[in-house]
Amino acid sequence: MAARAPAAAGSRLLEGVRKWYYNAAGFNKLGLMRDDTLHEDEDVKEAIRRLPEDVRNERLFRLKRAIDLSMRHRILPKEEWVKYEEDKLYLQPYLKEVIRERLEKEEWGEK
Repeated sequence: MAARAPAAAGSRLLEGVRKWYYNAAGFNKLGLMRDDTLHEDEDVKEAIRRLPEDVRNERLFRLKRAIDLSMRHRILPKEEWVKYEEDKLYLQPYLKEVIRERLEKEEWGEK
């Protein structure tokens, strides 16, 4: 049992560092989520294309608002910042599927 306490404390510490880094990155102060900040390579573009229309529209709204805020050198009021606990990785399932399909195509192309 004593061995578990340091592990639990370590995971709490790691979670605290994650939350600190999330807030320090600053994108949440513009109303962006983590998946909004991904570099748009071909896989990401295809994953975005596969998003349901409402999710894609929400993403576009967040990006346009962030650009507008950035151009005006402003941030959202603190109560509107995206919180670490509220940030969901909405694009990851689609991105994983796109990458899996691409790797499968490449594997078939090699044969």
